[in-house]
Amino acid sequence: MAASALWFSLLLAAAITGRATAIWPWPQYIQTTSYHYTISPDNFKFRYHDQSAAQAGCSVLDEAFRRYRVLLFGTRNWHHRPDEKKHVREKSSLIVYVVTPDCEQLPTLESVENCLETFSQLVWRAPQGTFFINKTEIEDFPRFPHRGLLLDTSRHYLPLTSILDTLDVMAYNKLNVFHWHIVDDSSFPYESFTFPELTRKGSYNPITHIYTAQDVKEVIEYARLRGIRVLAEFDTPGHTLSWGPGIPGLLTPCYAGSQPSGTFGPVNPIFNDTYEFMNTFFLEISSVFPDFYLHLGGDEVDFTCWKSNPAVRAFMKKKGFGEDFKQLESYYIQKLLDIVSAYGKGYVVWQEVFDNKVKIRPDTIVQVWREEIPVSYLKELKLITKAGFRALLSAPWYLNRITYGPDWQEIYMVEPLAFEGTPKQKELVIGGEACMWGEYVDSTNLVPRLWPRGGAVAERLWSNQFVTDLDFASKRLTKFRCELLRRGVQAQPLSVGFCEEEFEHT
Repeated sequence: MAASALWFSLLLAAAITGRATAIWPWPQYIQTTSYHYTISPDNFKFRYHDQSAAQAGCSVLDEAFRRYRVLLFGTRNWHHRPDEKKHVREKSSLIVYVVTPDCEQLPTLESVENCLETFSQLVWRAPQGTFFINKTEIEDFPRFPHRGLLLDTSRHYLPLTSILDTLDVMAYNKLNVFHWHIVDDSSFPYESFTFPELTRKGSYNPITHIYTAQDVKEVIEYARLRGIRVLAEFDTPGHTLSWGPGIPGLLTPCYAGSQPSGTFGPVNPIFNDTYEFMNTFFLEISSVFPDFYLHLGGDEVDFTCWKSNPAVRAFMKKKGFGEDFKQLESYYIQKLLDIVSAYGKGYVVWQEVFDNKVKIRPDTIVQVWREEIPVSYLKELKLITKAGFRALLSAPWYLNRITYGPDWQEIYMVEPLAFEGTPKQKELVIGGEACMWGEYVDSTNLVPRLWPRGGAVAERLWSNQFVTDLDFASKRLTKFRCELLRRGVQAQPLSVGFCEEEFEHT
């Protein structure tokens, strides 16, 4: 959340031993006591102020207070019996110290974050229906500022409701960047108002399988109110087959011998028309997606088609590239980066852009996704940070890959800074992302495949680096999974067992 306090007092009952140990992700510091209070739902209110003066309303906090009241107590009316208040120590408000100047603005990489989720996980309901909270002191802040989740909406279209529901669960896990891999080879569901033919001819269905301008605005605002940035990715020059039908001439014609084969490859980098299109298209994208950063892709460019095309080879000879197609790729990407930079945007790129020695701005963020080819991801992080660039890690956190058993443990035990490097280098690793690629994932299996496994990445990026005890983590994540079920999230089980939840907040 964009505005919050890092230090706060939580008031809750200690009647259930170990309740505080159910928090996910684990705070930086926690000290709980046996001193306890009863919470009266009909009287309980959140309120906020700074230490000097009362503040005007803040939409981010107002909406958060509304959501968390429902998560805590449900929507029913709660009323004490006349004699009930005589025998309880009751706390009716939680004071949150906030910084309000940016509370109506979009979250950024530098935003301070909210601890209401921690508070909500500590409140519990006794069998007779009473709510409690321990008196607890917590210091809570993230280890890394960028804690993301990538969703692929091209291979399988995800309905708007699936995206919004995912944003909710991201907030429960304190993930703060929604990396929207919105288009790819398979389909182009983003509805461009500048080039409407991209969607009409490149989407699975131009009526039902698209994201309209209103849809995009709704995602951005829904995310903003949960302290989540929307990082949009439009990957080029590869992964662009769906762009071709809507923009004739954009893709490279492939050849079989001396004749066109009728198939197409990556974006054609040799024509001025290509860059004129990209200039206009990314002007639109820069206005639609307000985050400072755009993700420009740059990965997995197959050179086979370029090699087969005589015009491309002639262009390379003219430019002095010889047979080095990485130079041609770099030529294209450099021109694209210049276009995006001119619109005042920063950019994130996949690691191939760095590996191929494209000249990139000092503030570029490089995302590491390859595991062992050509080097390990830890060595890649070392190389990127040694060159002075900021880095994101996602290589070990591809949640679309599943195995039988508790694979979350391997995900959980990844240490992003376990490479040889100076403290300054390690400061350049600003976080990471869990990735859910969509080849075998759509709205029917997205939720159980994501959760609670995605929580393992969330804690690794939030909590102290020394929070690594698997037994401790397993107990907490199991309880957190039950809490997700209570909140309506169909998170899959971690192992044999059951949830002891018997009371619904309705």
